[in-house]
Amino acid sequence: MAQLHELVPKHKKLSDSEKNKLLEKYHIDVNSLPKISKDDPAIASLGVKPGDVIAIVRESKTAGTSTYYRTVIEG
Repeated sequence: MAQLHELVPKHKKLSDSEKNKLLEKYHIDVNSLPKISKDDPAIASLGVKPGDVIAIVRESKTAGTSTYYRTVIEG
């Protein structure tokens, strides 16, 4: 696996239970989330498929960390 640049935030594939909790918490469906291509280099090593949800954890000067969510789509 290639090492990503130090400025690329951490990307994590959510488990099915984590995904369901997230969607339930915000009363949304998976198509309501912003999209990320399954071919994106930042998630290439995660073994994702369309419909999976990715958590992106970014450093924040005010909040410590901020988490963003994306739905994986076909290329």
